Amino acid sequence: PGYGFLSENVQFARRCREEGIAFVGPAPEVMEELGDKVAAKVLARRVKVPIIEDSRQPLTDAGIALEEAKRIGFPVVVKAAAGGGGRGMRVVREEKNLKEAYNEARGEAKTAFGDDTVFLEKFIENPKHIEVQILGDQHGNIVHLFERDCSVQRRFQKVVEVAPAVTLKKKTRKKLYEYALSLAREVG
Repeated sequence: PGYGFLSENVQFARRCREEGIAFVGPAPEVMEELGDKVAAKVLARRVKVPIIEDSRQPLTDAGIALEEAKRIGFPVVVKAAAGGGGRGMRVVREEKNLKEAYNEARGEAKTAFGDDTVFLEKFIENPKHIEVQILGDQHGNIVHLFERDCSVQRRFQKVVEVAPAVTLKKKTRKKLYEYALSLAREVG
């Protein structure tokens, strides 16, 4: 479908393939690999894309989460591995709040995505959320479609997207394009 809620639906993409219907979007396998944030970060590390410090693994209990939070340094954010749209996320500024946030994020992730896998990431205050759109075809041709600034958010949900991202320096913009294309080439 190209855009909208079905554009990120692995089952829909797979069904289109089975029925011989052209699907405008990533292959189901690519969606699965990049839909899991822990796996996506492993991929980013592999192709040398700089990323925010994180737990580097799914967290199976609050004790491990606490160890990782101390290593990363507070504040951290507990994030659903299968998440999106701001769901399954909890910002934790102090150690005493981690266990509750961990349990809440897992519960919300399970309800929203059917998967309670979470990980930790360093929380960045007032970040810029910049996305690079890419387009590829079945022949391996990949191009970027420039960037957009999605920093205006409410509860981690995008409210406004602005293109181009006017605050980016030319050098940074060029590196973002290179990183996006590198990731796309890696997943095919």
